[in-house]
Amino acid sequence: MPGSRILRVGTRNSPMALAQVERVRKMLADRHPRVSVEVVSMTTSGDRWQGRLADLGGKGAFTKEVDAALLAGDVDVVVHCVKDVPGDRPTPAGTVMAAYLRRDDVRDCLVHPAGTRVEELPPGARIGTSAVRRVAQLALHWPELTPVPIRGNANTRLAKLDAGEYDALMLAVSGLGRIGQPHRITQMFDVDVMVPAVGSGTLVLQCREDDVEIRDLVATLGDDAARRETLAERTMLHILQGSCDSPIGGYARTEPDGRISLRARVASLDGKTVLDVHEWATDPTTLGTSVAAALMRQGALDLLR
Repeated sequence: MPGSRILRVGTRNSPMALAQVERVRKMLADRHPRVSVEVVSMTTSGDRWQGRLADLGGKGAFTKEVDAALLAGDVDVVVHCVKDVPGDRPTPAGTVMAAYLRRDDVRDCLVHPAGTRVEELPPGARIGTSAVRRVAQLALHWPELTPVPIRGNANTRLAKLDAGEYDALMLAVSGLGRIGQPHRITQMFDVDVMVPAVGSGTLVLQCREDDVEIRDLVATLGDDAARRETLAERTMLHILQGSCDSPIGGYARTEPDGRISLRARVASLDGKTVLDVHEWATDPTTLGTSVAAALMRQGALDLLR
């Protein structure tokens, strides 16, 4: 077809990551029918590692190999979950976040084989999660439950639950939806109860900075509300130098009047110290900076240390 082109899209090769690329492919097919997608999938060090992510260098373990392929010119664009993109360091030099897709459900959820809700679980019930943010908020609300570390993609975690290694899991609502498993959700948590991870429910398309043609193409898929909300959340996270080992939650949303609200929480792992801030502003960078400053005035940096 005259004027057609192939777009090489880089991604992790987990079922969820491939489902995310399929979403991008469908969007491109709808808006740019002359563009066809070639998926270039790879296993990252984060996928191979079974220990604590912090021991491997944090969230970058899920993105650095994919980013390297982009910089090497092996792919034209990469797809990341924003929550997997490190917040304590800048975007790799030579790359740019070209488009944030419309946001999916940001909430956390409980998955229990028999459909038991969290408040009905017996003391000592083993809850599979490796997110320190979830560990801290579980301790805040349900200190009688026992968080137990778990690694692997969502399908692997569900298989471990079904094998009886855990009594229940805490997972992302959006993730279960992407892999076609929303029916496994037992209970969704309000964002006031379990403040979500920064970047929850949002996919970002990253390109080389000097590839103007690809940047312009990809930008047509972007959602401005998702961009502004993500910028507010990640500004707050960056100022606090939050990593995968930081019990930080943050959720921005666009209000009917056009302002952005940002709810943020920093909690100790035992749930006994909780810092909450909720502010509104029109500029996302200003908002993220103000919320981070308010948390620091409450002692967030000492708590995070």
